Amino acid sequence: MSQKSPYQAPDFYARAIAQGRHRDIVGGRWDETGRAQMALLLDAGLQPHHHLLDIGAGSLRLGCKAVPYLDPGHYWATDPSRDMMLTGRTHELPDPDRLDPAHLVQDETFAFPGIPDTITHALAFAVFPHLTLPHLRLALENLRRFPALQVFLFTVFLAPQDEAARPYRQPDGVVTHPAKAPFHVLETELQALATETGWSLTRDARMLPRGQVLYAARRQP
Repeated sequence: MSQKSPYQAPDFYARAIAQGRHRDIVGGRWDETGRAQMALLLDAGLQPHHHLLDIGAGSLRLGCKAVPYLDPGHYWATDPSRDMMLTGRTHELPDPDRLDPAHLVQDETFAFPGIPDTITHALAFAVFPHLTLPHLRLALENLRRFPALQVFLFTVFLAPQDEAARPYRQPDGVVTHPAKAPFHVLETELQALATETGWSLTRDARMLPRGQVLYAARRQP
């Protein structure tokens, strides 16, 4: 049986917030990674009039850059911890009043409750390396309800077929695993999952922090 992610431990978020570690627990490289996330979205065509869903937003590492860029009211975020997102809103946004707290939605199951149908772009950066493939399946299945969604960007760790059953050292040095976080997956598994849930995947060639691989999912006709 696969082991749970550290993020699923009891009181994990509450302790981190109390210790002032809301930046540290989302993976480090705060500004570098936030800039990388924003660049990926801009390359995918994000413009100020679009509507963004930041999945696994944490303490708004991306949000502190996306909210000032997007038209007011066009940023939505989900995370298992709403307190983390609210902490990011208070401490990381240049103008917290630009982001309505109601746009920060607690969601542990990728159900996207209360997220409007206007969403055009979605991003889950460094989310699924901490979770198993059934979680990605849930996200892909439930994102299909957004009629205006143009692209869903997400990252994973990959491993070669002949090395996937054991720990694998990624190009950036992190060691990933088949049955505990950080997880790696096979590209063939991803492609099969996308086909089953009605998406087409495109793999991006650029190197991302820690050796993650970016995929763009677009709805199949």
